[in-house]
Amino acid sequence: MLLSTILFLPLIFALIVLIWPQDKTIRHVAFGLSIVEFIISLIVLKDFDASSAQLQMIEKHMWIERFGIQYFLGVDGISLWLVLLTTFLTPIIILASWNSIDTKIKGFHAAMFVLQTAMLGTFLAIDAIFFYVFWELSLIPMYFIVGIWGGARRIYATIKFFIFTMIGSVLMLVAIIYLMYLTQQASGHMSASLLEFYKVKIPFVGGSILNLQSLLFFAFSLAFAIKVPVWPVHTWLPDAHVEAPTPGSVILAGVMLKMGTYCFLRWVIPLFPDAAEYWAWLFLSLGVIGIIYGALVAMIQPDIKKLVAYSSVSHMGYIIVGMFVFNHFGITGSLYQMLNHGVSTGALFLLIGMIYERTHSREISKYGGLAGVLPIFTIFFFIITLSSIAVPMTNGFIGEFLILLGLHKAQPVYVYFAVTGVVLGAAYMLWMFKRVFFGEKGELVKDEKHPLKDLSVREIAVLVPLVVLVFWMGLFPNHFLDLTKSSVNHLVTNKNKYYLEIKE
Repeated sequence: MLLSTILFLPLIFALIVLIWPQDKTIRHVAFGLSIVEFIISLIVLKDFDASSAQLQMIEKHMWIERFGIQYFLGVDGISLWLVLLTTFLTPIIILASWNSIDTKIKGFHAAMFVLQTAMLGTFLAIDAIFFYVFWELSLIPMYFIVGIWGGARRIYATIKFFIFTMIGSVLMLVAIIYLMYLTQQASGHMSASLLEFYKVKIPFVGGSILNLQSLLFFAFSLAFAIKVPVWPVHTWLPDAHVEAPTPGSVILAGVMLKMGTYCFLRWVIPLFPDAAEYWAWLFLSLGVIGIIYGALVAMIQPDIKKLVAYSSVSHMGYIIVGMFVFNHFGITGSLYQMLNHGVSTGALFLLIGMIYERTHSREISKYGGLAGVLPIFTIFFFIITLSSIAVPMTNGFIGEFLILLGLHKAQPVYVYFAVTGVVLGAAYMLWMFKRVFFGEKGELVKDEKHPLKDLSVREIAVLVPLVVLVFWMGLFPNHFLDLTKSSVNHLVTNKNKYYLEIKE
């Protein structure tokens, strides 16, 4: 019952905050409840067997018997850290929202908890229909978080986000139903279990997209590529980030984008190995284009939040590239980079939100000389900047190094293009840092009538756990990688005939 508890407890928390009688204490209650969820999720880490590549802590019950749809939960080395990232970031986001969310507070916290359940369900569900329910559920609370508490163009951003995601999701649902039909043909009984899907032999003929495995491959891949997002279906992301409130931007960058990359490893590559290998050149190319394009566009942004949004497109390109080299280094690096991006980019959005609360502006040109006014804020921003540009001893270095190493072993030509993203990333982040913190004082910094205040104790408490992770993951990566090793090795070794077993 452990996974079910972790999965559905946030829904109970959502109900609690909605009926809580005292508005003044609602933030404290929500924060306390999110801490409880995180502590319970640590039991999964404690009980996890790192030596096994099998699904663990299984909970399996028939849901709709006629169609073979099951209530089916499980965790392995691929999903473990993403579950913990979700429960870890939620209390940080709630604590950070203390001042940025000042209307409909109950509704905001309820939406956050519902979104947490949806994201956890995506990582834990092993039944395709059960998974699809959570995949779609995540759209609803995110729609309201951006649409109600977002910026001036929030309606445009939410509708764009919703339409993009729904288009891909509908095609994926059609593919899931067809896989259920193929399972019935192969075994004599219909099933939506991912483990049953793995056993189905799907015909593949190279040289054409018009074969069954390639069509199913792209039906799933489009849904996940939009969520990542992969260039050129990325255009919804900068708008969503810029218009979302700070908590929305953090949860979007920190966890929701990882739903797409995780699903490539859980669904696309194991289910359609021949198509994945044949079309790998396409995703390697799109990933590299995304790396360079995102970095170049970030470099010319006048809005600091939009700069970080495009940097996110660039960083997610590395994750895509790492997965489609199909070797241990690349896939391990991709998994690690999912965590790194959640920590580093999430922290950047938190820092931008903190300065926005003081100035109500995100224009880089209006800042300058912040280091002399906000020294503590500057130190935190500098550390996270180093993490974002993958300086050695920070978390970002480990992930990017492993991805580039895997890419060099598999497709050396792509490395020469992908590595330019490292250089460009350092250029736009350090250039932005210099202008904002050490440039000539801008109008917002020189305003003596409204002097800027440095970070509060609460804001420092929000950032300290993220900074600790930056160095912990950068200096002791094996503390994290050891728990993924068995699952990654199993995926790489059995890529062409992948299977998963249940650990009793």
